[in-house]
Amino acid sequence: MQSTTRRRGLALAPLALALTLSSCASTDDGKTKEPGNAAEYTTGLVNLPEDGDPVKGGTLTLGAYSEPAVLDPAQAIVAGSTGGVSLTAIFDVLMRWDSKSNDVVPQLAESLEPNEDFTEWTMTLRDDVKFSDGTPFDSAAVKWSIERYVEDGGDEAMLWNNNVEQVATPDDRTVVFELNTTWPTFEYMMTTGPGMVVAKSSDAGGSFKPVGAGAFTLAEHKPAEYISLEANPAYWDGAPNLDGVKEVFLNDPSATLDSFRNGSIDSVFLREPDLVDELVQDEASGFLNMVSLGNVAVINSAKGRPGSDPRVRRAMQLAIDPEVVNNRAYEGAGIASNEIFPDFSIWNSDADALPYDPDQAKQLLEEAKADGYDGKVTHLDASDPASRATALTIKASLEAVGFDVELDLVASVADQVNKVAIEGDYDIAGWGISWREAGTFARMFATLHSDGNLSVGMPTTPEMDALIEEVQAAPDEETEREVKGRIQEQWNEDVPALVFAPTAEFLAWDTNVHGVVDTTNSMVLLDDAWMSKQ
Repeated sequence: MQSTTRRRGLALAPLALALTLSSCASTDDGKTKEPGNAAEYTTGLVNLPEDGDPVKGGTLTLGAYSEPAVLDPAQAIVAGSTGGVSLTAIFDVLMRWDSKSNDVVPQLAESLEPNEDFTEWTMTLRDDVKFSDGTPFDSAAVKWSIERYVEDGGDEAMLWNNNVEQVATPDDRTVVFELNTTWPTFEYMMTTGPGMVVAKSSDAGGSFKPVGAGAFTLAEHKPAEYISLEANPAYWDGAPNLDGVKEVFLNDPSATLDSFRNGSIDSVFLREPDLVDELVQDEASGFLNMVSLGNVAVINSAKGRPGSDPRVRRAMQLAIDPEVVNNRAYEGAGIASNEIFPDFSIWNSDADALPYDPDQAKQLLEEAKADGYDGKVTHLDASDPASRATALTIKASLEAVGFDVELDLVASVADQVNKVAIEGDYDIAGWGISWREAGTFARMFATLHSDGNLSVGMPTTPEMDALIEEVQAAPDEETEREVKGRIQEQWNEDVPALVFAPTAEFLAWDTNVHGVVDTTNSMVLLDDAWMSKQ
């Protein structure tokens, strides 16, 4: 595949994380670490078994982290933790991020090239691609799908509207994106929702039916149970090796891991630090991704909510010790940090996060109460053991400085997403803002810019908007890191969310699974995947 011209490649080095492991691990120089020392996590594909000759047949069963409400890139949260494996299987992506080279490379597109000042990008499409319904996958189809995505308010719709002046289609295989500003990392947009091209027939029946140009097609979606996909024999790169893919929804992460261990499922997606640690100790194969702001409680700043007062928001963060949350919820696994870019991140700077300071928290809360606030706040979270432990710890921490906390523990992650992202019915809520190392800008804009559409009610400010726009135009890594340091300082003023820890996302699979390819947002492509006999 032809690679695109890039501003720079980010050095995604192995990540040394302070994780307590119960077994020894090997260092890069072959020496053995004693138990309790730091383990090294690497962003990317890890512990892959040796490949042989691909085998045809079989269905890959994945224990999903959560269930998407709909398989529509314009309506779903496009990430591996929220149905991203099914989305990429059905729609594929125009471009994909390759963790090994840390580059954005062509997938359904043949190439994507910028002009000298990164204000225009020209995409050339492959000439041998069709949608699974047989209709042409051409420039007109790409333009229609992106316009649909924007009109329907997809994750990055507002970012697109603010920056893309025009999409031109000079011929069937060429798409030209004309921007109103310099955007050196625009190519990442083609690895997520805008790059998942939807066929017009998806909307033809009155209700959405996912039709894409991916390696698989939807066979059945049984809500709260599974999504079943079957191979697309007309896939542009040849029929996939697998007969099908099945995502199952078991709701409890520990039960899902148990199913993986006993062989009931072939793959599992986990975000819980203690469970990810277990897989790291087992040297499991899979795709490992470190996520800043992975474990947070977002704050609803709508009028009438406690979080509308910045003193209340700061008081809540100052009242919570991330180490205590981490110890009680995950027995010390993972990293405890309220930095937006902790030490492992290539974007880590000298800027400090707010300290744990319950005395200052009490003072700020007393000031808010003197102006009429009653001290009551509701915390929404899921009801699995780790979420419950996190919620109870937050409740105890906030009540220790004078808050009156009510817990709202819902049955599933899907219920949690509905109350936060759709209904906006919460004060503070367990969440993942999820700023990943690669292609950070789009997610920053969507979740924290005033014109973004994933802020879920968090406070946004003109000062933060300006800083995020500086990230977009940053010409090099050093400049981008400096701007992100100033974003940490502004975060300390705004406190849009309570930060407890980054998260390691691990999509692990059995040793008989081969040929899986990684991309952004902890998603993978399965068009070349196959399963050996055991």
